[in-house]
This record gives sequence, C-alpha cells and structure tokens, in this order.
Amino acid sequence: MFNLTPTVRNLLLLNIAVFLAQENLRSIPVTQLASLYPLGSPYFHFWQFFTHMFLHGSWGHIFSNMFGLISFGPLLEQRWGGRRFLAFWLMCGVGAGVMYEGVRTYEMHKLEATYTEFVRSPDAVSYDQVMRQSGYKQAEDDAAAAALQRSPNDQELKQAIVAHVKQVYEAVHDSPRSGMLGASGALFGVLFAFAYLFPNTELFLLFIPFPIKAKYFVFFYGAYELYSGVHQTPGDNVAHFAHIGGLLIGFIILKFWESGRARFY
Repeated sequence: MFNLTPTVRNLLLLNIAVFLAQENLRSIPVTQLASLYPLGSPYFHFWQFFTHMFLHGSWGHIFSNMFGLISFGPLLEQRWGGRRFLAFWLMCGVGAGVMYEGVRTYEMHKLEATYTEFVRSPDAVSYDQVMRQSGYKQAEDDAAAAALQRSPNDQELKQAIVAHVKQVYEAVHDSPRSGMLGASGALFGVLFAFAYLFPNTELFLLFIPFPIKAKYFVFFYGAYELYSGVHQTPGDNVAHFAHIGGLLIGFIILKFWESGRARFY
C-alpha cells in the first residue's frame, strides 16, 4: 500500500520506538524530559526544541502523524534524497517549536500585563479585556461586565469578579506548564512541500467525500489552523501555532533552496 523510502521508514520506526519508551519506561521520565516546556519553567531544557517532535500523547496522536509521514514523505524523499528530506523534516520540527514557544511567551506576557492592570483597578473594560485574552470568556462575563459598569462602586461585586478573574488567570497560567509534544510541526512542513511541488495531485481523504487537490487542501487546512490558534477555545490543547510554524518554516526553506538553483531537488 505504501512505498516506504529509507528515511521515512527510519523516522517511522524511531517515533514508534520513542512512543513505546514513553508508555513503558517507568524509571525514566521520557515525556517530561523531552517535551517542550515554556521558557522559565523548571522543566525546560534547550534540547526540547529538538526532542519534542519524536514524542506523542496517545496512539491516535502518533497514528495520525505517522500516517501523514508515510503518505506524503516518500515522494519528497524520492525527489530530494534521504539527507535533504531528513534535514527538511528536522528543521520544520524545530522551527515549529520555536514559533510555538514565541507565541506562547508573548501571549502569557500580554495576559499578565492585562491581569495586573485589572487587579490594580477593576473596571468593566479591563475585565472584558482580560477575559478575552484568557480565551475563557463566556456569555456570563458580558452580564457581569455590564453590572460592573452600572455599579462601579459595588465592592462586593468587584470582589466577586476579581476572584473569578484570578481563578481564570491561574488556570491559564498553569495550563502551559504541560509540555508540547508531537511531530505535527514537521508534518505540516512536509504537507506544504508536497502541495508546493505536486499542487494538482488529487487527494482522497476519509473526512472529505470528494477528491481535493493538494494545494487547496493545504491552503484550507492552514487557514483553519490559523483561525483556531487565534480563536482558541477553552480546553483546546492542540498546538495550532506549531502547525503554522511548520508551514512557515517549510515555505522559507523551499524558497531558499529554490533561489540557489533552477532545480532545487
């Protein structure tokens, strides 16, 4: 069914071996050591920008990533060769981690500043801002903000709202304490490269009842990931900006390779 090329096969076996180590090695905290933790976390280590792409959170997670690798990787390896394909995979994975870490750090600093300002001077406007930035805003928060605007001197109402915001802030602040892991960033780079080099190849996907050209599939998939990252819903633990990072790094690498010669494979 799949014509596995050597590098794709080795990456597949390596990812499966690491996942089995995660599941079965109790004496070594593989997931904690190798997942990408936030800057400033006591669990952060510089090597995690590289190692996170070989870990996965579940059988479903590794299956989807490895299925993408063996579906789209072999054609790229046949065209580029094993060394170039491996370099591309690794650079996209590392780049995805760097972008995700940068976005995560920026968002947390922004939320911390807004939260500090709100606690210093609680009002309806700053309340709305901090809830929007947290990603946990609900319809009830609009009603509470309206009540605070009507009664800005109601100390009991202020205390209740400040306590609620503090609870939400702590939940958001603690949520990124878990590490980011998975080969999705590298895979999204491969998806972009496939669509760039074979744009009119028709794909038959289980969740789409009709064939779709690779260039359209990757465009809409990338647009969905960007929207989901900007408008992330509570409980969504998908690293959308890591996916966007993989696409972006893939684009940059391909344009760099392309600029150096008429045929870059």
